[in-house]
Amino acid sequence: MPLLADVAVPVPLSQAFTYEVPAALAGEVRPGARVLCEFHRRKLLGVVLAVSERSAAIDPSKIKPLTALVDARPALPAELLAFLQELAAYYFAPIGEVLRLALPAIEREQVRALKAQGELGGVLDLGRAKQVGGRKVAYASATDVVEEPGTLRGQAAAVLALLRANGEQPVARIEERFGNARSALKKLAERNLVALDEREPPRDPFFRRAEERDVPPELNAAQAEAAARIDAALAALAPSGGGEHAASAHQEPRPAGQEPRPSAFLLFGVTGSGKTEVYLRAIKSCLDRGRGALVMVPEIALTPQLVARFRARFGDELAVLHSGLSDADRHAMWASLHVGKVRVAIGARSALFAPVPDLGLILVDEEHDGSFKQEEGVRYHARDMALLRAHRAGAVCVLGSATPSIESVALVRRGKLAELRLPDRAHREASLPEVSLVDLRRFRAGPSGDPLISLPLHRALEKTLAAKEQAILFLNRRGFAPSVVCGSCGTLTTCEACSVALTYHRGRRRDMRPPSPGGAPAPAAPLDERPEGGRLRCHYCDYAGPLPDRCGACGARNLLLEGLGTERLEATIAGSFPEARVARLDRDVAGKDRSQAILARMREGKIDILVGTQMVTKGHDLPNVTLVGVVNADAALGLPDFRAAERGFQLLVQVAGRAGRRDRPGRVLIQTRNPEHPAIAFAAAHDVPGFLEREIREREEVGYPPATRLALLRIDAVDEGVGRGAAAKLAAHARTCPEGAARRVEVLGPSAAPIARLRGRYRFRVLLRARDRGPLRGALAALAGLIRDGLDRNARVIIDVDPVAML
Repeated sequence: MPLLADVAVPVPLSQAFTYEVPAALAGEVRPGARVLCEFHRRKLLGVVLAVSERSAAIDPSKIKPLTALVDARPALPAELLAFLQELAAYYFAPIGEVLRLALPAIEREQVRALKAQGELGGVLDLGRAKQVGGRKVAYASATDVVEEPGTLRGQAAAVLALLRANGEQPVARIEERFGNARSALKKLAERNLVALDEREPPRDPFFRRAEERDVPPELNAAQAEAAARIDAALAALAPSGGGEHAASAHQEPRPAGQEPRPSAFLLFGVTGSGKTEVYLRAIKSCLDRGRGALVMVPEIALTPQLVARFRARFGDELAVLHSGLSDADRHAMWASLHVGKVRVAIGARSALFAPVPDLGLILVDEEHDGSFKQEEGVRYHARDMALLRAHRAGAVCVLGSATPSIESVALVRRGKLAELRLPDRAHREASLPEVSLVDLRRFRAGPSGDPLISLPLHRALEKTLAAKEQAILFLNRRGFAPSVVCGSCGTLTTCEACSVALTYHRGRRRDMRPPSPGGAPAPAAPLDERPEGGRLRCHYCDYAGPLPDRCGACGARNLLLEGLGTERLEATIAGSFPEARVARLDRDVAGKDRSQAILARMREGKIDILVGTQMVTKGHDLPNVTLVGVVNADAALGLPDFRAAERGFQLLVQVAGRAGRRDRPGRVLIQTRNPEHPAIAFAAAHDVPGFLEREIREREEVGYPPATRLALLRIDAVDEGVGRGAAAKLAAHARTCPEGAARRVEVLGPSAAPIARLRGRYRFRVLLRARDRGPLRGALAALAGLIRDGLDRNARVIIDVDPVAML
């Protein structure tokens, strides 16, 4: 019988394709390896899913041979490959698209080898398989060999001590401290005390500066208990398999009658409770047992300050994965993990697919954060899939948050997660900040004249500045004004491609003057409220255009700025407090390394008031911040989304956690016109459990997760009628499929999406809801067939399992 390979190719199809393995490659093609294969007269880079001798299910004459083998060693380890296939099945996603999430760039050496074999003739389509390879730099690391006492002196002894204390270092960095470093390293290498290696240099900003090793602090009682329970779970794992990553790992047998040890935890700790130190202890315990660790954080929280804490504990022997990496840097990080040179990975959502060797631990910090859900392409939820990957790999998983998601709390109640509590801040002298509600229905505007800068907030800023302390003002709206409206006819200026208002961005103007030569800030000129200059921007399709001089509907020259954005807030505060150094942190100023520069200035005391969006809420350690002002707490609570209250509550608690650390008590002012709203009232009382209990009860009453399972069919088309027709056809099919007809799946819709038009396409949706996962998946499987074969090709349909964004 022929040797056949099932290969996933990067096309939007859910199936794999069968190829014959040539005799010359019979012993080399293995699951997880990339191969070159012919697909519709193109040569594509595919991934082998399985290899076996078997009879073909189709005409053997139609089976094409594999063209070439790209990876001598499989690019995807067995454990990771099996997990990716399960992820693709769960989310009804094309397997080739899913595998591409985990694949590295192809090395130029591999391309040259294929060219030498003559395999790159014809139409080659490497898709996103970008090529990397180039300049290499030297690294030095200490070996396990111990020198004879008294045989090393001077720089050789100092260099060896540095490497033993701080781990592997670039030779160039060692030369910055020791002028004769290369000679000393050569001497140490000859004695086998140091190993020298050349490889691609990390150009990532997280590794630009050296980090001194830290001394682990003493844990408080709650931290010690949490660390001990995680350590016990790690101790119960099967020993490291070593070598190539094991496809699965099993826990050691336990005595009869003994309860199984939990292997998945929810670390529920207040802001500033020391969750990161618990993570660091867990990683060390994992490494001591010969296993690898993966740390996932929201992209917005992945800062050099955070990574520095991990480098100070574990040296540079960790991989940092994030969206800003170049292809070469990403490949270098991937390769260091793949060969087992590095056993710790830290990164954002996509780090879920890192080839961590002998995976023993996955940590998900800020697990409640919505950014863990991918909203384009393969719509996976990294938190949920972290639990799955850890379970399949026989690893421990820890989800951490000060405001746990409703779904994670439900898993605790169902016994799927074990809860670990950190009820107090890590330092005895630190306490949670005092929270005051400012009812904007009762309080007038302060001296600034803006109704969203109330008198209590103005006075609190004055007091903070007088005490030489710092303040953060949180407003989750970018731009100068969220909308531009005609004062004569009331017409709102909207995006031509999207059914949303355009936001006015003023940019830097003459009235935002730099500091005077003497060092004191220059006084700000009065704000000109007439919208002259600047740009109108759509925050959905990225359209940018000039502000018109008249209304497009009635022609009146009476355009008015409505609402308050962070630009306007920054200008208003600068005008009201001319002696203060005011800065802004949002996506408009956060390009490249600018956000880190702003935070560094904040830590150095060079900024008095920091205005920002949710970028200011994510885990920044700013010890001199004693005041946090939430300018408009109501903004996020009125969205047409059943999670709006939960998200608003989480934001309020997280931003409040920036106020006060150690010996400096903090204060939080929350401005609202609805102080009775549960999200605001519970946040003001620091009552996370109370809010969670109420929210879970309300979700159960109305039938939303975690009481039910959801899947959202997102339909869009350039032609409104085509989109509406496709949505109606899908809804009718869902109601008549066996699960729908038996009422085991409830079908809501079709309906227009809350944002009815986006990027020039009309949007509709059909929501499926079920008490159990099985019927929901049955209905989705029936719909997948219709989507593939029975819909107008001009309509695009996306199946979003466990949707997060409902707009």
